[in-house]
Amino acid sequence: MKPSVAAFYVSCLFAFVTGHIVNYAVIIYAQDVLNSDLLSGIGFGLCFGPAIVFGWYAGVLCDRLAPGRIIVTSQLVFMLAGALLLASSILAAGAVAKAGLLVAAAFCAGCGWSFVAPARFATLAQIVPLERLHGATVLLNLLTMLGFGVAPIIIAVIHRQWNWDGVFTAIIVGFATATILMAWTPTQGSGIPRRHAMADVREGLRAVTAKPLLLQLLLANILAYCLMGPMQVLLPRLASSQLLLGGIERGAYLGTLAAALIVGGVLCMVLRRRMHDGRTILTGALAGGLSIIVIANIVAPLPSALVLFVSGTVGGIVVSLIVAGLQSEADPAVRGRVMSMYTISSQVVPALSGLVAGVLSEFLGVVTAMLVCGTLIALAALAALLRLSAVRAYNRAAS
Repeated sequence: MKPSVAAFYVSCLFAFVTGHIVNYAVIIYAQDVLNSDLLSGIGFGLCFGPAIVFGWYAGVLCDRLAPGRIIVTSQLVFMLAGALLLASSILAAGAVAKAGLLVAAAFCAGCGWSFVAPARFATLAQIVPLERLHGATVLLNLLTMLGFGVAPIIIAVIHRQWNWDGVFTAIIVGFATATILMAWTPTQGSGIPRRHAMADVREGLRAVTAKPLLLQLLLANILAYCLMGPMQVLLPRLASSQLLLGGIERGAYLGTLAAALIVGGVLCMVLRRRMHDGRTILTGALAGGLSIIVIANIVAPLPSALVLFVSGTVGGIVVSLIVAGLQSEADPAVRGRVMSMYTISSQVVPALSGLVAGVLSEFLGVVTAMLVCGTLIALAALAALLRLSAVRAYNRAAS
């Protein structure tokens, strides 16, 4: 592996781990300090929701400019989010002030995610050969899932030693490190003459609708990421209220999902030539919805963690296959815009489903909220299994 590629992957590791620390910190801080499931849902929604506006322009920029510049700028915005969270912990005296800074930090994080994710996929397409892009994308997505998985564990460890001040300081340090590492990964712009951004957006949409596989992979991605919102918003509350776990134990329980996602990503790398991509994606989404229903009915930590691990492993495989399929099947001229659509769906959908899950938990309780979310996702996955014929037939290993 070239030093520039290695530096890029290490930068991604720092950025993804620290980015998910932001997401989880917003959720847990709102629940533990401000005692509000509703605010945790709103905060999580803002961590990803801005992509529905800014994500389209991010894709255009990724097909125009050097994506490394976009990454660095986005990570500076994440550092601002960390500073706002630190101010909420140190400077804000009342609950209203703390909530206001929390919301502002979540919005900054959402802006950062809107640009940094598609820019990293665009960078990868510049630094690895086309024939290795599918496998390299699986590895990059594995780092994303690693960040998702270890973030709650890191929060629990740092919080136990240095409280929330330490967690929020770690966010600033983590993104500063990721930004410095980007100096070893040069990227370049496309040199394409600039035109109105909406014309580029429409061109990207036409490219997706003209190829049914791309469109249906994006729809499958929406379904898969519907699982993430309820998982991230409801599992911390379930762990404390139904499983009666303390801070470190809760971090370990949530880390089960992280470990499972990593295992799923690794299995995808090892077995991707032996799996049927399309059928694995669709049946895996169905299994994910059913697993939420099962977890809601378990009151013992070990069985709950076991089901969560199996569900997370399947989810890791599904998401890895989807993102690698989009990256490898997209035309190079519009790849940035296609991957921005992936980013939008992978951020906005969890934000919306997390917001809905938070509202349901606030008014119906966490268990009922999980049952409702799991049932709806399972029904949608069953419909997708029957209707998404291009995905159902898709098998990259056979092509």
